Amino acid sequence: MSLPIKPASSCAFDQISLGEVMLRLDPGEGRIRTARSFQVWEGGGEYNTSRGLRKCFGLKTAVVTAFVDNEVGHLVEDFIMQGGVDTQFIKWREDDGIGRTVRNGLNFTERGFGIRGAVGNPDRGNTAASQIKPGDIDWDHIFGKLGVRWFHTGGIYAALSESTAAVTIEAVKAANKHGTIVSYDLNYRPSLWKTIGGLKKAQEVNREIAKYVDVMIGNEEDFTASLGFAVKGAEDLKHIETDAFKAMIETAVKDFPNFKVAATTLRHVHTATSNDWSAILWHAGKFHESKKYPKLEILDRVGGGDSFASGLQFGFLEFNDAQKAVEYGAAHGALASTTPGDTSMATRKEVEKTIGGGGARVVR
Repeated sequence: MSLPIKPASSCAFDQISLGEVMLRLDPGEGRIRTARSFQVWEGGGEYNTSRGLRKCFGLKTAVVTAFVDNEVGHLVEDFIMQGGVDTQFIKWREDDGIGRTVRNGLNFTERGFGIRGAVGNPDRGNTAASQIKPGDIDWDHIFGKLGVRWFHTGGIYAALSESTAAVTIEAVKAANKHGTIVSYDLNYRPSLWKTIGGLKKAQEVNREIAKYVDVMIGNEEDFTASLGFAVKGAEDLKHIETDAFKAMIETAVKDFPNFKVAATTLRHVHTATSNDWSAILWHAGKFHESKKYPKLEILDRVGGGDSFASGLQFGFLEFNDAQKAVEYGAAHGALASTTPGDTSMATRKEVEKTIGGGGARVVR
């Protein structure tokens, strides 16, 4: 079986994402607390998939988000334009001068090394993207008139505020109505939900969104926390066996028969810079597992899961094949982990070489 994806000829965009794009400040090999300089990137869990699909795989993508109309907002916009992602759906908010009522999001992120794990320190309260509300975006124009083959959003954006939860529900309903494939990355973050209702609110919102999702992405903690599914016999969710995860997915698709695909990366963390890496995908009653990448050497793990999601989307959009989707996802995520920044610097040729077992010899 394949997914009912609209043909590219009938749509203005292959993929559109909804989410917040932050300015990432990276201290490189050092620590945030002792940094004297930062390298600057853009990044956001949902947007990263659009950039990967455009820059690595050459598809037509756009992002729905919002910024303050000031120099920082336009810096992030410039990064987005460099990545080739269409910016026409960005909402611009007037600058109040000091960020009292609205601001742009910042994300200070350490890459980690060895026994020292990666650290994320976001500063995103009261941001423009978190204030998008139902009615702000003309979804019928986007999905109905322009046409979109695939829509992607996730649990990070839905958790930013009461209004982003509501606008996410509005968006997935509209995409569903117009026959656009909907993917959703659960990406459960307890810190984001704690002031708007905690775990109970997370499950309430995510279970409502899940009713309109075709492709659900998330690890074992995401499924248990965000959707309330228990994993029998799993004492440590960080080291859950693949078979237990399979059992959980089978439970989830019974509750949500609209799920056409469920997928996750599988990681065993030896150190911050050495992970066993692979992926698994359920589709049409069958599990598909990717090639395994044991002791993958990692430069920057942030965004690896997003690159998995974009590779998975490419596999379906280009080939409509579940096995290819999980292979492209796993390989793209692995390669993205070898470069700095949230977003992928890989090429399609490199992804396909990795899938085919190509080595790391010098390319001349």
